[in-house]
Amino acid sequence: MAEIEIKDNKIYAPLLGKWLVLKPEEKVRQLYIQRLIENYGYSTEQMAQEVKVNNSQRGQGRAMADIVIWKSKEDKLKNNSAAIVIECKAEMITIREEDYFQGYNYASWAGADFFVTTNLKETRIFRVNKGKLPKELDEVVDIPNASIINNTKKVEALLKQTKAFTRDEFSKLLFKCHNIIRNNDKLSPEAAFDEISKILFIKIRYERDNNEGQIFSKERFEENRKRQELLNKEMGVKNALPFYQQLFNRTKEDFKDDDLFDSNETIRIRENSFEAIVKELETYNLSTTSDDVKGIAFEQFLGRTFRGELGQFFTPRTIVDFMVDVLDPQEGEIICDPCCGSGGFLIKAFEYVRAKIEEDIHQEKERIKKLYYTDEYEKLSEKKKAGVDEIVNELFNKLNQELDITNPKSRLTVLSYDCIFGTDANPRMSRTAKMNMIMHGDGHGGVHHNDGLLNVNGIFDNRFDVILTNPPFGARVEKNLKITEADKYRDTSRIAKYKERYGKEYENALKQINDNIGKPLLSLYKTGAMTTLTEVLFLERCLNLLKPGGRIGVVLPEGVLNNSNLQKIRDFVESKAKILLITSIPQDVFIASGATVTTSLLFLKKFTEEESKSYKKIAMKAKKDIEAKYQPQVAPIKSKLALRGKESLPADEKKLLRQELKTLTQQIALEIKARIKEDFNYEIPIAEVEKAGISTTGAKIENELVPLAKDFTEYRISNKLWRNIINKVEYEIVEDNKMYRIPISENSEAREPELFYK
Repeated sequence: MAEIEIKDNKIYAPLLGKWLVLKPEEKVRQLYIQRLIENYGYSTEQMAQEVKVNNSQRGQGRAMADIVIWKSKEDKLKNNSAAIVIECKAEMITIREEDYFQGYNYASWAGADFFVTTNLKETRIFRVNKGKLPKELDEVVDIPNASIINNTKKVEALLKQTKAFTRDEFSKLLFKCHNIIRNNDKLSPEAAFDEISKILFIKIRYERDNNEGQIFSKERFEENRKRQELLNKEMGVKNALPFYQQLFNRTKEDFKDDDLFDSNETIRIRENSFEAIVKELETYNLSTTSDDVKGIAFEQFLGRTFRGELGQFFTPRTIVDFMVDVLDPQEGEIICDPCCGSGGFLIKAFEYVRAKIEEDIHQEKERIKKLYYTDEYEKLSEKKKAGVDEIVNELFNKLNQELDITNPKSRLTVLSYDCIFGTDANPRMSRTAKMNMIMHGDGHGGVHHNDGLLNVNGIFDNRFDVILTNPPFGARVEKNLKITEADKYRDTSRIAKYKERYGKEYENALKQINDNIGKPLLSLYKTGAMTTLTEVLFLERCLNLLKPGGRIGVVLPEGVLNNSNLQKIRDFVESKAKILLITSIPQDVFIASGATVTTSLLFLKKFTEEESKSYKKIAMKAKKDIEAKYQPQVAPIKSKLALRGKESLPADEKKLLRQELKTLTQQIALEIKARIKEDFNYEIPIAEVEKAGISTTGAKIENELVPLAKDFTEYRISNKLWRNIINKVEYEIVEDNKMYRIPISENSEAREPELFYK
C-alpha cells in the first residue's frame, strides 16, 4: 500500500501534483484519497480535489467540494456530472448535521449519486435524491468501487441497500466474542466479560501507539508473535510466557496509573480463543472508530451481558439524561460520581459538556466567517479571495486544536483529565467504567476502584461542582466495620504526584483514612449515628464532596424521603442544602435493570457560605425563641425530676413527668422546625411522572421526563436557583491574524490573553 508523503510539515497531494501545508483536515483528505485508490480502485485521473461549486451563498466564502469522483477520466475532462462527492473533516471534529446537508447540497449540484462525509473515525454515505433537498438523508452501505461505477444496475442495487448502523454491528460482534469465551473456556458471563475487557485494552493500546491504519488484526498478531519468538531464540530466552500473555503484561504496564488490573492478573482464556476474538474484532480500529459508535455499542453489549446479574450497576439512560439536563453541568465544572457503576452518569456529563465546547467552537467559526466574508470580499480578485480563505482556514485549524485530546492545552483535554471523577467499590465495574469512557471519547483517568465513602485520588471534600449518582440501596454498613491499614494509600510516587496536582487539600484528604485507623467507618459520618443505610451515608458523602453552592442529583428509594423513621435524616439534609426538585418516577423504569424498589430523584444545592450562615442564624434564633416560650412548662418538670432523697417523687409520678417532658420536647422540636421552615422559606418543586421512556421489559415508550427537564430549566433560570460560577473562553483576533484565547474568571473579569496554539 502506497504511503502518503509527509515531510517538513507538508503533505503531498497527488490530485493537485503539489505539496500542501500539513493540516489535520488535509491529512484526512489525503488518507481518504489513498483509501479510494487502494481499496476502491479509483485512479487519480478520474478524481479531483477542491472543486469549486457555484451554489455558494455570500458570507460563506468560496464553496469547495473536498473530493469529487467521476465515472471515468473522460467524464472528468468533459465536465460531465460527477458520480461521488466527498466532504472531509479533521479527525477531532465531530461531524454535525449541517455538514451532511452542506455536502449533500454540493453533491446534488454536481449531479452525483453518492455523497460521503468522513473524519476517518466516522464515515457516512448517503444516496442523493436528485431534484430536491430532503429533510432526512438516506444512508446507504457503501460507495461503488471503480469496477462497477459504470454498471447502472449494480449502482442502483447499491443505492437501495440502506445502512445497518455500525454500532449495532459492533455490539453484535462483542456479544459474539463473549460467546466464544463462554463456549470455549466455560467461564461465567462476568468472567467472560473480564477477558473481553483485557483484549479490548490490548487492542486500544496497540492501535493508539502505532501508525495510521495499524489495526490489531490476527495477521499482525501472528507477525508480531513470530518476531518475538525469533528474538527470544536469538537471545537464548527459554520458557517465555505465551506471546498473548506478554502483550497483556505490556498493556498492564501502560495502564498502571489507572489501577485497571492486579499486578498478577493474567489472561484466563486459551490462545486459540484469544486469536478467534482478535480475528472478529479486526474489522474495527478502536483508535479511529467514532466515539458514538463505540460507546453506544459497548453500552448495548453491557446491557445484554449483565442484565439481571449486575443490573444494580446500570441506571437507565432516560434517567441519566434527565438528571444531567436538570443539573446542566458547564465547561470548567468538576463532576463526580462516588459510586459510578458502569460510568453512565460520567459519560453523559462528559458528552454534555463536550457538546457545549463543540457548539462554542462552531459559533466562533461563524463569527470568523462574518468577520472575513463581507461585501468587500465579493469584490476581491480570485487571488485575494484565496488569501482570505487561507487566513480563515488557518484560524479554523487553530480552533480545531481545542477539540484535539492529544493537545495538552485543549479544552477537550482539560474536560477529559481535570473535570471527570468517579469511583466504585466493585473492581469489575470500575474497570468497565474506564472502558466505557474510553469508548465514548475518554475522561477515564479520574475513575478509580475504591470504596466511595473513602477519599481516593482527586476525590475528597469540598472539591466538586456537580455530583450525579445512584448509590446502592438497602445495604447496610456493619457497625463493627473498621478503617484498617489496608485502606491506606501507599503508592509514594503517586501520592507525590497528587500532592503536586492538588496541593495541601490532598494532604488533608489523606488524613480521612490515616488519622482514623481502627475507628468504625460509620464514625466518619454524622448520619452514621442515625442509620447504617448505605444510601443515607452516600447522601452525606455527596454533600461533603460538594463545594459550597455545588449541586447534586441522586437516585434514592422513596423511603428516605417519606419514612417517618428517617425524619432526622431529612432534617440533617435540609440543614446542609436546598432542595431543588423532587421527582417521583414509575417503578417500571428500574425493573428492566432487575431492581424492584420504588425510587425518586432528589436534586439539591449545597448551601453557599452566606446561606449556611443565614440558616444557622435562623435555626439558633428559632431554638432560642421556642425554648423560651416553653420554659415555664419545662422548668418545673425538670426541677421535680431533679429532687433527691426524702423529697424524691414516687416512681409512678416520675414516669408521668418524664412522659410529659418527652411530649413537650417533641412539641418544641416540631415548632423549631416549623419556625425554621417559615423563616428560611423557599419553594420546593415536586413532580410525578407516569412514563419515563422505558417499560418493564426495557422497551422504549413515551418519556415525560423530557418536557419536565425543559420546564425545570425555565423555572430555575427565572428563579436564579444557581449561577454557573465557571471560567468561560473567548477568542480575539488581532493584527497579523493572530488568535488569542481569553479566559474569563468567576468574577467576570478577563485574565491576561493567551497567544493561541502555534
